[in-house]
Amino acid sequence: MSVSDVKIQVDKVYKIFGNRPDDALAELRAGAQKAEVLQSTGCVVGLKDIDFSIHRGETFVIMGLSGSGKSTLIRHFNRLIEPTAGRILVDGRNIMEMNAKELIAFRRTGISMVFQRFGLLPHQTVLENTICGPILQGVNRREAVALGMEQLELVGLKGFENRFPRQLSGGMQQRVGLARALATQADVLLMDEAFSALDPLIKSDMQEQLKDIQARLKKTIIFITHDLDEALHLGDRIAILKDGELRQVGTGEEILFRPADDYVERFVRKVDLSRALYAHEAFTRIPVLTQAEATPERSAALLGEHPGVIVARDGASRLLARGASGEAVPVASIDANAALGQCFAPLAAQNAILVTEGGTAIGMLTREMAFKALARAARPA
Repeated sequence: MSVSDVKIQVDKVYKIFGNRPDDALAELRAGAQKAEVLQSTGCVVGLKDIDFSIHRGETFVIMGLSGSGKSTLIRHFNRLIEPTAGRILVDGRNIMEMNAKELIAFRRTGISMVFQRFGLLPHQTVLENTICGPILQGVNRREAVALGMEQLELVGLKGFENRFPRQLSGGMQQRVGLARALATQADVLLMDEAFSALDPLIKSDMQEQLKDIQARLKKTIIFITHDLDEALHLGDRIAILKDGELRQVGTGEEILFRPADDYVERFVRKVDLSRALYAHEAFTRIPVLTQAEATPERSAALLGEHPGVIVARDGASRLLARGASGEAVPVASIDANAALGQCFAPLAAQNAILVTEGGTAIGMLTREMAFKALARAARPA
């Protein structure tokens, strides 16, 4: 990873709450544990020597149980909490060195936040809530309204702009919060347990919507959660905290199958593997032929060597599977980056589905392939 790929650098950050932070910091650096520091100084260690980088345009999930320090950490990125020691650099600049005026500008234009409890202003309409950021930035009202309407359409709330928060469901209110954050056009989006107050089905819808929005906008998202399934589903990489200490940073696959210590191993033991594995880890690539190329002779020859053949015609793809006869049959398709769990419904209806990359069919996934991938993951070498 080059320096230009790093959006945020967290550099040896400590946060200590109490009246003797310097004494507590010295003890920590000498090797004392959190409980020992509390007993000797009366100080609570919120964060201890946190050090990692966040890539430009990635969804970086910070997770841990209650009291792990995750919400304390996310509030350092916009300096709602000041560190006891250490630095946080955004685009190479130490935000701890910003003066009051620079910090206000950074909070208005460089970073935005989506809150767990929505944080909407009850006396303002959906549109007014959405455009409050741009208005504070000095954008004229006509441009702010146009920008706000664009974001509301992006989150699926076009037509609700004149409603008030009390007239919306919890999921819709959270979408307003997301639209408000996006309307600032900030590069960095902070999301602190943003979906935890939602019902499971609404939460799942919001997760999918966030993934869709991120695929288009490529923001740098820092997402806080205590839900490992959510972390695996949303995160490009995951950081796991315990008692204010960083235990591991890695991809979902690394966290699951190469845990850094016993705590992480216990943490991930009961995870839903179908949300951690993806279609591209289970499918097999097969030949792709045009309609003209897919003669009975050539198809039969290829089916002797491969489990299937893709027949492409006019932008649509069909599957000819080993043992099948006659014309290739239309089947469901799934993107190679889809979670394996998303393949279960189409695989319940038919034994094989097409796997696509950039909209183009590249291979096939069968029930057997999906089961074998899950079995391998459950018993890693």
